[in-house]
Amino acid sequence: MDETRKIEEILEDEAAKMEAEAAPEPEKDADATIMMPAPIFSADEKPAEKPAEKPASSINAAVINPKADLAALDALEFELFALRYAMGELTSFAEVLDPDGATDDRGEAVGYLMEKSTNAVCAPEVGAMLDRLDANPAILNATQAAQVKIIKRDRAELLDVPVEEQVALAKLQNESALVWRKAKLSNDWASFEPYLDKAVEAMIRIAGYKNPDKDPYDVWLDDFEHDTDRAFYDTFFSEVKETVVPLLADVVAAGQPTEKIEGVFGEARQWALAKELLELEGLDKDRLWVGPTEHPFTGGSSRNYVIVTGHVYEDQVLSNVYSMLHEGGHALYEQNVDEKYNRTSLAGGTSSGMHEAQSRFFENYVGRSKAFARPLLTLMKKYFPGPLGRITPNQLYVAANRAEPGLIRTEADELTYPLHIIVRYEIEQLLFSGEAKASDVPGLWRDKYKNYLGVDVPDYTRGPLQDVHWSEGLFGYFPTYALGSAYGAQLKYHMIADGVDFDGACASGNLAPLRAWLTHNIWRHGRSKDPAELIQGACGEPFSAHYFCDYLREKFSSIYRLK
Repeated sequence: MDETRKIEEILEDEAAKMEAEAAPEPEKDADATIMMPAPIFSADEKPAEKPAEKPASSINAAVINPKADLAALDALEFELFALRYAMGELTSFAEVLDPDGATDDRGEAVGYLMEKSTNAVCAPEVGAMLDRLDANPAILNATQAAQVKIIKRDRAELLDVPVEEQVALAKLQNESALVWRKAKLSNDWASFEPYLDKAVEAMIRIAGYKNPDKDPYDVWLDDFEHDTDRAFYDTFFSEVKETVVPLLADVVAAGQPTEKIEGVFGEARQWALAKELLELEGLDKDRLWVGPTEHPFTGGSSRNYVIVTGHVYEDQVLSNVYSMLHEGGHALYEQNVDEKYNRTSLAGGTSSGMHEAQSRFFENYVGRSKAFARPLLTLMKKYFPGPLGRITPNQLYVAANRAEPGLIRTEADELTYPLHIIVRYEIEQLLFSGEAKASDVPGLWRDKYKNYLGVDVPDYTRGPLQDVHWSEGLFGYFPTYALGSAYGAQLKYHMIADGVDFDGACASGNLAPLRAWLTHNIWRHGRSKDPAELIQGACGEPFSAHYFCDYLREKFSSIYRLK
């Protein structure tokens, strides 16, 4: 007997028993709770015997109509899906299609959708329904049990935050993103500065509603990656720095290789190459939209509608190549969540860190591997036979893996990348502790880039205005990029240990074996499992940063011939 039929029979049997045994009462709502009087004993009295424990298949008497509760769960999920779908289109296409004049109207629409979504999940009757279902696991299949767990968690995150605060934040994010884009293009920190202060103030205030006993920055770190805080990241970054800082010093001392990819690469051909790269990764083009934006991102509304964006530079073809491989990794995760989770709260990636693990995996572990250099170069030469005609796969591999301190996070190599993240992590902590304001950020940025990477920051555009994240209030997100890289190293190690011919798949250009392993162990689960559960299930052990550190040491010691 399948699980669904078994649950249906339990529901029917228990409903019949309750109907037969219930004493006549005044008419009640279908989802009302039966109130059972508590036994009363005097101070020295005890019940004659302990009641027998309920069988695992029994239903709590507090549930008067389980079928109605399950129907209410389905209705809630569809309402939330429809609101998320609309929000996904509004916010994703705002970056690529909307004229500047649409900002205010879009802000009102986004605020309205945010309010509807919050009210839907925070309604008292929804809380009661979720509690009844949670108390009666026998009537839930595995998917429904996961839905109840995740919706209860999402609800708890919103319940104590006034709706007007959430709406105001959504409007601020909408307006701030436009101000940031203009400020970046015009190198104008002053225009963005007040919006950064407002965003920090709003996020601190909302964190106080969410958990008044917790440090506000820790609240947001946990929001992006469940069960993380500054103590977790301090330990993680300390281990990473112990590897990266001396290794980078050795690399710089060794001198840079001469291999470079140079030339003029037309915009139209770069976009044609980008779309074919996404197909090579394994994306379904019939469920994908690709286009340009100021800051590359992946968005969309469901597993059947994913948006990938990028930014083309005609003198830097590798920039968009690796941006597409990165964003394509995000899109693969979204497209390969189990179809049964579509239109539910289980759709989508489980966390920012696990999402970044997929993007960094395809950008770096696949895209910058020696094995993948040949099929990648073959595809690139299809569109640019002139400037790439004499380039060999090994030259592409070395050029794509130059470890060189620079200014721009999204263009950084694997070795220096964590240092870009640490700069942002340290500045965010200062902003949230009140030790710094937005006006202090440019100076902090200059000092930390000089200290960690040894480079001088010439302007705001290539300094603190380079990333979109702070304009959208995404404080606590940046650390997940480095964490995702470390997740990816551990996943790759155990993928190979499980028998996947990683190098063979990359060399052939057929990435299906990699996708199959990731689908089975990570992607299909959507939000039904937390990051720690996924790592434990895929690797048979908890997360460890040593795989990432070992990978960096081995790779760059080989490329730079270090002892």
